[in-house]
Amino acid sequence: MRVVLRLELDAYPDEVWAMLQDPIALGEVVAPLIEIEPVGHRRFPPTWNSGDHLVRLRVFGILPLGDQRIRLSTSRRGGARILEDSGGPVSGAIGLVRHWRHRMAVSPLPDGRTLYRDRLDISAGVVTPFVWIGAWALWQFRAVGIRRVAVARTHRR
Repeated sequence: MRVVLRLELDAYPDEVWAMLQDPIALGEVVAPLIEIEPVGHRRFPPTWNSGDHLVRLRVFGILPLGDQRIRLSTSRRGGARILEDSGGPVSGAIGLVRHWRHRMAVSPLPDGRTLYRDRLDISAGVVTPFVWIGAWALWQFRAVGIRRVAVARTHRR
């Protein structure tokens, strides 16, 4: 099943792209609902690099959701820069998800703002509809967080 976001952000495309490359921003976008921490390291790298990154997720920093592998790649299609996470959940409650493909695209709008598109394709066997409901709700929360973080980072300059 698929969850999709399409947002027009009051931030420059380069700033939104930099936000997607920042592990700290990932946590800011879903806070305080979800707390994300690196597994096996004391802290996140300054920017995501190639390879796998294992993170631990907790609801409100208390209730464990499980571990997730982040495996990023970038590409371009026309004027859009695309960041794809082909990792996915590996343990805990989120480990029900068997297939995970998350793509985020950043494109310039004519007025200098950003068109942000986000698409998550997931499958969890017979429980997919229930997992989709949770993913959809989280993605709506993420939409609010993406707007908040993008605007805050724009105003820091």
